[in-house]
Amino acid sequence: MTLQIIGIPQSNFVRAVRMVAEEKNIAYELIPAAPHSDDIRMMSPTGKVPGMRHRDLQISESQAIARYIDSTFDGPSLIPTNPDKAAKVEQWVSIAATDIDQLLMRNYVVEYAFHKDDNGNVIRRKIDRAVKRFPQMFEMIGNAVADGYFGTNAFSMADCFVTPILSATNMWPEGKEIIQASNPVREYFSRMSQRESFKNTAT
Repeated sequence: MTLQIIGIPQSNFVRAVRMVAEEKNIAYELIPAAPHSDDIRMMSPTGKVPGMRHRDLQISESQAIARYIDSTFDGPSLIPTNPDKAAKVEQWVSIAATDIDQLLMRNYVVEYAFHKDDNGNVIRRKIDRAVKRFPQMFEMIGNAVADGYFGTNAFSMADCFVTPILSATNMWPEGKEIIQASNPVREYFSRMSQRESFKNTAT
């Protein structure tokens, strides 16, 4: 059975697991499905995307899916076999999926895209609070990519998780401004944007 990734392509977590599959050069099928839809509920106790089907396995949660893909299929390993290096990658995957996602996606991108008044104007309360925290967050991200990749000196699963977040953040004015203002983040994002896994998951 072909690997199936289920979820809306706009989700940074759906894109993260797709990037993992692309980096492994795996054929997969993207099945669009909204959060809390019947298709997602079949595999996700929380109704969150993405979901995954492969052979007899149905699972949810992006980190679990990404680890399954990396360990099951041939291709370059996105988590090192050395336990110390693997722990570092896992650390940065977790940071991307929690702290960075929470600030940049939940409290910034999602607010811009979906939180509007009856006249279609963006409600900025959460956005303005989030933007105040941008300098500290982007200082951390800039330090994390100082060795060339996110938290390490080689491409890893952590890059698959943080790059979609930066891409979505870059769509909105304050996000684009701070990415451009941070030399290490700007250079990192520019390089990641050239990877085939990034280009092939743009839609």
